[in-house]
Amino acid sequence: MSDSILVQQRLINQQLAQPLFPNSADLVAWFGAMQAQDYAAAKWGIGLRLPNTTNAVIEQAIANKSIIRTWALRGTLHFIAAEDIRWMLALVRHRLESICRSHYRKLELNEAVFAKSQAAMIRALEGGQQLTRPELKAALSGAGILTHDLRLNFLLGNAAFDGLICFGNRRGNEFTFTLLDEWFPASKRIERDEALASLTSRYFTSHGPATLHDFVWWSGLTVTEAKEGLDLAKSTLFSELMNGQTYWMGSSALTYTVPAMVHLLPSFDEYLVAYKDRRAPLGLWSLVRLSVQEMAFLVRSLLLMAEW
Repeated sequence: MSDSILVQQRLINQQLAQPLFPNSADLVAWFGAMQAQDYAAAKWGIGLRLPNTTNAVIEQAIANKSIIRTWALRGTLHFIAAEDIRWMLALVRHRLESICRSHYRKLELNEAVFAKSQAAMIRALEGGQQLTRPELKAALSGAGILTHDLRLNFLLGNAAFDGLICFGNRRGNEFTFTLLDEWFPASKRIERDEALASLTSRYFTSHGPATLHDFVWWSGLTVTEAKEGLDLAKSTLFSELMNGQTYWMGSSALTYTVPAMVHLLPSFDEYLVAYKDRRAPLGLWSLVRLSVQEMAFLVRSLLLMAEW
């Protein structure tokens, strides 16, 4: 497999070329999860992959609860299809705990504090309430819970990891939090092996060709867990060698030749952030074959784009 074929396959699988899906929920489900720490950029990333969509259409998908924004893979914010949110959180919950453990110790956060804070959140949010961060902070402080420094971040994050809270509708320009069980009570729960196989298959189908270490980076799972996921999903995937590495994907054949065009990607887009090695998505393997003049032209073009 050449680097140009790899890039073309990723453009197709990432839905940047020949997009297939009619709505935000189906698109997000295809990816498994889509990075959403920058809210406007995340909506842009969805919109790029949905022909003829608008910002209002994506906002409506969030409002009607077909996609949900919460802290998930690697402890960062993602959009997840509502139907997938519970089994995905259950699958990665232990890794989120591991990532945050040292911060918990420094901030004197333990199971007793988390239990007390979550009880306070339930009291404040039950009945369909949607509260802004300052309002939720006030509720926690009123319950005698310290929310200084980064403590509030980790209290909210921990509650999201447990599937207690998620983001609700925006109130003006402010984000709100609400109880997940009231926001979307019916999402499915599946057994651990089925969940691991599904996440693995979705990653390599939507992001492939990609390596095992790319998947480890994206999912936040351990190498051992990622290998187990590959074993479980291997029957649905294909593999090819490139530059001494094994790349996995959902299909070994290109469906069509991707025409040359510019893709204006937002920050933290899945096309870039979802890989441990980010040279291939930009075609940087081929830069070694550029002449000095071609390289200078490329650099000037990138600088002009940055200024724009």
